[in-house]
Amino acid sequence: MTRRMHYTLWTVQWILALLYLFAGAMKLILPAAELTKQMALPSWFVRFIGVAELFGAAGLILPGLLGIRRELTPLAATGLVLIMIGAVAISFANMGPAQALMPFMVGCLAGFIAWKRSGIFRQNGRQQCWSLSQS
Repeated sequence: MTRRMHYTLWTVQWILALLYLFAGAMKLILPAAELTKQMALPSWFVRFIGVAELFGAAGLILPGLLGIRRELTPLAATGLVLIMIGAVAISFANMGPAQALMPFMVGCLAGFIAWKRSGIFRQNGRQQCWSLSQS
């Protein structure tokens, strides 16, 4: 993996982690009436999604930052893609295609992280290793 790609992936991971941290925290902090005003989902489900987003944000950053269980990052990113598929569907149904564009783009970025950080890439016959500092 090139140094440029390494820094690109880390930049995207940090941006997504901050975005999901904010979104997940808001889903846990806001009152139930506020959560369900724009979407016809039960408040307990929206709070569950908020918890999943917080765990996903941690999964994007902590494995590489701490240098342990790096295989969790593509799994976290894949989970966030699944959340964003639901967000696209709900946004499209309730507010139209223009409002579904943002969750679609965020889901694509999470998919990009899942794809590039997965262990299926081999370089010189060995699995690539990555962390915050280029290995």
